[in-house]
Amino acid sequence: MEIDLTPKLPKKVYGGDGGSYHAWCPTELAMLRQGNIGAAKLALEKNGFALPRYSDSAKVAYVLQGNGVAGIVLPEKEEKVLAIKTGDAIALPFGVVTWWYNKEDTELVVLFLGDTSTAHKPGQFTDFYLTGANGIFNGFSTEFVSMAWGIPENDAKTLVGKQTATGIVKLAAGFNMPEPKNEHREGMALNCIEAPLDVDIKNGGRVVVLNTKNLPLVGEVGLGADLVRLDGGAMCSPGFSCDSALQVTYIVRGSGRVQVVGVDGKRVLETHVKAGNLFIVPRFFVVSKICDPDGMDWFSIITTPNPIFTHLAGRTSAWKALSPQVLEAAFNVPSDLEKLFRSKRTSDEIFFPPSK
Repeated sequence: MEIDLTPKLPKKVYGGDGGSYHAWCPTELAMLRQGNIGAAKLALEKNGFALPRYSDSAKVAYVLQGNGVAGIVLPEKEEKVLAIKTGDAIALPFGVVTWWYNKEDTELVVLFLGDTSTAHKPGQFTDFYLTGANGIFNGFSTEFVSMAWGIPENDAKTLVGKQTATGIVKLAAGFNMPEPKNEHREGMALNCIEAPLDVDIKNGGRVVVLNTKNLPLVGEVGLGADLVRLDGGAMCSPGFSCDSALQVTYIVRGSGRVQVVGVDGKRVLETHVKAGNLFIVPRFFVVSKICDPDGMDWFSIITTPNPIFTHLAGRTSAWKALSPQVLEAAFNVPSDLEKLFRSKRTSDEIFFPPSK
């Protein structure tokens, strides 16, 4: 049975004046369930506050738009309050409690991609809220809450019941939220737009890779990630993950064409993608992209913290390592055609600028 790999947009799950939460559904994007991947997006309006929560999945958060503040509490550690902005990637291991706040006029939008192999529902994140209409302590009796917190029952009842919103609220203008500290970003967040480039090809594209070296927490999350910015008309070399990793791709900006080839040399996806689309490439399937004239940016997670890719075109491709005789025999072509083939793409690495 073939799996539909068609890119999808998320559906709104909840929201109000303060913002909204959207998620991709595994019933519409089957690879989410098969690959045990979750994907969601948080959008906060001015003064929007996403209530404290923890999740059943480890995630990587990526700030798609805006400036804001994130609060992160690692198990048995102090609260880290981070200033966040467009391009920031944040690793969120199991057990962290997070909150998000936007005090700016521009909407703050955060993408979440993660591993749901230990989640309650494959292909979906389940968040557990500390407060609000669906907060954890609504399920406990007042007696239990009172004893747990060491306060009178009336006060416990007020604390649990006062916040009636679900997930996101809008705070009063001028509400005094915690101020972020620069030192709290260290080891917690990496700005993919400002970070040193791992690949930089003129008129081709640029890549920043998140791994255990530049963001150690991704080791705890078990995921790697990258931000790719492809120039207008350029191509990303056909390639695959050679360590059995899935690649989950969100189109951040621009548009372009995508082809994916799977088992028995069959093309399993050929489509046009645009900003907001999410698609997943199965293990060992080969993917390539050619962007439109305005270029295209995408953010991907890979289901291993230090992914390894094999490319099938360009200077670093597997072809260049094979001997001429093997290529002649494999392609069943004369030596002059093999020599022509070998002579091309000797300097281009993984991005190919458009033909002039």
